[in-house]
Amino acid sequence: MTTDTTTDTTTGTLRAILHDIRAVDGAVYAAVAATPTPTLDTAFRRLSTAANHSKISFGIAAALALVPGRPRRAALAGAGAIAVASASANLLGKHLVHRPRPDREAARVVTGRHVRMPASASFPSGHTASAFAFASAVGSVFPPAALPLWALAWTVGYSRVHTGVHYPGDVTAGALLGVASAGVSLGAVSWWAAREE
Repeated sequence: MTTDTTTDTTTGTLRAILHDIRAVDGAVYAAVAATPTPTLDTAFRRLSTAANHSKISFGIAAALALVPGRPRRAALAGAGAIAVASASANLLGKHLVHRPRPDREAARVVTGRHVRMPASASFPSGHTASAFAFASAVGSVFPPAALPLWALAWTVGYSRVHTGVHYPGDVTAGALLGVASAGVSLGAVSWWAAREE
């Protein structure tokens, strides 16, 4: 009987915590939507669209691949990290959680911020996962690129909230998933390099 009571109490506490987290997540989303930023709206909309299919990251990887040594290895690690992050977010995360996308109209996100609303589930943010995976992997192999790529990843993540297609929690989860994906990619690159020696 005591075990059942303890289990019920723990389950109730977890539900209450998740409810509170969702409330904060929704409140932050609503605050971003309600804050007028006409000068920034176009820039964030364009950045969010440009980050579709990791086009920005792959463009940077292509430039790095032209330089032998560490930059080329960084490009390989970054591309691998994007592959792991994208598969983890889109094939696993979104199908396991099934979180609906935010209701932009209800939150009154101004149309000047709108990008195409994806049909996939909201959690986690695939754009953010891929951007953070790339930044983390490339920055680990080629440190001079770390700071600008981390700044870009944070900005891409925020742009997904600013344009109204993700909650902040989706972006936070995407960032964590991206960093973990980079670790997997770096491990694979290290293993491959050791085999080649």
